[in-house]
Amino acid sequence: MPGHRGRGRRRPIRRRAVAAAVGAVAALAAVAAAVGLGGNPSTPPADPAAAGVPRSVPAVTVSAQTGTPSSTPDSSPSSARASASPSKAARGQLASTLDGCAVAPADSIWRARVDTLPVASRSSAYVASIGAQSHVHADFGSGTWDGEPIGMPITLIPPGTRAAHVSFDYADESDAGPYPIPAGALIEGGAQSDGDRHVIALDPSDCRDYELYDAVPSSGGAWHAGSGAIFNLNSDALRPAGWTSADAAGLPILPGLARYDEYAAGGIDHALRITVPKTQAAYLWPARHDASSDTDPDLPPMGLRLRLKAGVDISGLPPEARAVAQALKTYGAIIADNGSAWYISGTQDQRWNNDQLAALSSLTGADFEAVDTSSLQISASSGAAR
Repeated sequence: MPGHRGRGRRRPIRRRAVAAAVGAVAALAAVAAAVGLGGNPSTPPADPAAAGVPRSVPAVTVSAQTGTPSSTPDSSPSSARASASPSKAARGQLASTLDGCAVAPADSIWRARVDTLPVASRSSAYVASIGAQSHVHADFGSGTWDGEPIGMPITLIPPGTRAAHVSFDYADESDAGPYPIPAGALIEGGAQSDGDRHVIALDPSDCRDYELYDAVPSSGGAWHAGSGAIFNLNSDALRPAGWTSADAAGLPILPGLARYDEYAAGGIDHALRITVPKTQAAYLWPARHDASSDTDPDLPPMGLRLRLKAGVDISGLPPEARAVAQALKTYGAIIADNGSAWYISGTQDQRWNNDQLAALSSLTGADFEAVDTSSLQISASSGAAR
């Protein structure tokens, strides 16, 4: 469709440099607990999902009556918290599931190690075009930056949630639904955000992931979005060739997010989602869509796998930053959207320590290389990897 090829991020990404936010960021204040079905604000249900209230990961509920997020953050400021390394009992037992659902199948390309794969032939040109001197940023954490929560929220869909009507700007490349997205589902950047406004809603009963881009709630529980996609987290199936998703590359967002519970359980065992300023009019498996009209071969295509070089010393990084950096060495990152250079995606979570995550800025583009993952492909229409 005319103009759609250049969709990508139609708004410039907010540059939420966590390093710049340290010292200025304030932890979210604890607000009232979610209202129970009986309407008594002083008696929240023991299990919000059992009461039909949407939850976000890990400790935020949404009021069934007002849609207001409520959290139970650490009472101490982020700058004063020093997250400990994962416990000995947790080490080696990676959190490959979210509320009982695997975020990707065991044979998924998202879970494939790339630390021994060959370097792509145009690696140096790709890195230079992204920015060899640009610094890595964790586009996630705790608290807020510029008035908006940092990172991607994940809403857990309560049992019995009715399907919501969703209309799309790009309906021809969006899944028709149904989308059982609660009226109070959390939006990236908050309800008033003018950013990408992603909504990620997971139904733990069947492990389906519902994702929207530029999502705006409307009357009667309906939503309007730029585009939307539904993913079965137990399946390696890819979207039709040429189709976008809630991400410009046509990929799911949820499997590529850094989550605190993974770190706490011993490490991150999958590739991460990353954005770059400009891509070419092409995409590589497992991506399904490009978001550019530029044919410059030195620009990275959507779906390109980037890897932190084996020789980069990460031993001096604090634990949370080191866990992210190790994932970038072992599993790498997949270019999923146009945005700021070397921005790594993760979840909103009050347990993240922004000071620790800010240490990732010691890494620059020159510390990365592009990886040739063609040997992992089994089928162009499947995300399963050898």
